[in-house]
Amino acid sequence: MKFSAEVEVKGHLIDSMILTKIFDVVMDMGGEFEVLEMQVGKKKKDPSYAKLQIQGKTKDHLEKLLEQVYRAGAISTIGKAVVLKAAPKDRVMPDNFYSTTNNATQIFLGGKWIDVENTMMDKCILVKGGKAMCIPIRDVKKGDKIVVGETGVKITPPERPRDGANVFEFMGSSSSSERPTQHIAKKVAQDIFKTKKAGGKIIIVGGPAIVHTGAADSVAELIRMGYVDGLLAGNALAVHDVEYATLGTSLGMNVHDGSLAVKGHRNHMEAINSVFKSGSIANMVKTKKLTRGIMYECVKRKIPFVLAGSIRDDGPLPDVITDMAVAQKKYKEVLKGAKMVIMISTMLHSIATGNMLPANVKVVVVDINQPTVTKLMDRGTWQALGIVSDVGAFLPLVAQELKHLKH
Repeated sequence: MKFSAEVEVKGHLIDSMILTKIFDVVMDMGGEFEVLEMQVGKKKKDPSYAKLQIQGKTKDHLEKLLEQVYRAGAISTIGKAVVLKAAPKDRVMPDNFYSTTNNATQIFLGGKWIDVENTMMDKCILVKGGKAMCIPIRDVKKGDKIVVGETGVKITPPERPRDGANVFEFMGSSSSSERPTQHIAKKVAQDIFKTKKAGGKIIIVGGPAIVHTGAADSVAELIRMGYVDGLLAGNALAVHDVEYATLGTSLGMNVHDGSLAVKGHRNHMEAINSVFKSGSIANMVKTKKLTRGIMYECVKRKIPFVLAGSIRDDGPLPDVITDMAVAQKKYKEVLKGAKMVIMISTMLHSIATGNMLPANVKVVVVDINQPTVTKLMDRGTWQALGIVSDVGAFLPLVAQELKHLKH
């Protein structure tokens, strides 16, 4: 064939749908494929192997087909070295730079496959000192060797676990409001328990609806029980948590009965003022001005938290980082080594965090608004378990089940 190339793919191709995805992308793009060789694993732990011939209508069409096929997990049968080009200047990547996914990635360098460190989506790959790593465009320096094209790059898509399905595989990474909340909450609690028991790091990404819906006590309890290793949020979660802990309201509404407090409209500003009086959230805890709540538990148990600012913030609190580049770096530091991330009622912080995570990190996203859940997965965090539910009802169920498991 004039416009054809041979590729191969290894792994658990059948049950993980890897081969199906390759066939789908070729057919969707109007290409042709031929299976030249196929070896199917006979037992559940045995990998499979396939050699395929991919055919395009033109050279350009073939290259586009191969680009998508490589991203689905295939590699060229000819061991071609990765192509590197120098960055023309600071914060500028060379033309045709390779844009990363959140899947485990390797490059063929010096006659062998080496792992790309710090895997994240929508970054480039820097090669330096025999090592490869994902970096954002703002960290690119003039002369840096950056990977270009798809040649010599290998993606390893996540595979179905060999030890049976957990809640993540069972739910198929989709979102729906028509699922049994109590059952799902129990399953999520079991996954949190197992992750922590195995020494895994669990991070919460939260929005102010945690407080508005009355779930702040449950999140504080999760921190108190030792199930949270980091908190990522914005100004609003901290403000309303302090408001609730000191005044019993959230946005001026009494959390326990939903009634409007007298002069409640000023309560969140009163909370901000109280933190400024103390100088910081930590000082407020130290001087016993703050004695309960999510932020209180983080300070008392030395759980790192990062509050990233936005243009709509009141205050913001002295603890809020208003430089977005600095806030993003701090988020990454807290996320390093995370095994599970729970995203609760915050679209922008959830999407931002999802972009920083490799595909092997378990992600649970809970929001009463289905488009929020769907949008996160549509933007690349496809491994997320989407739960469309009121966090005020869902999180207490999770906390209750974890208390039961702990005892």
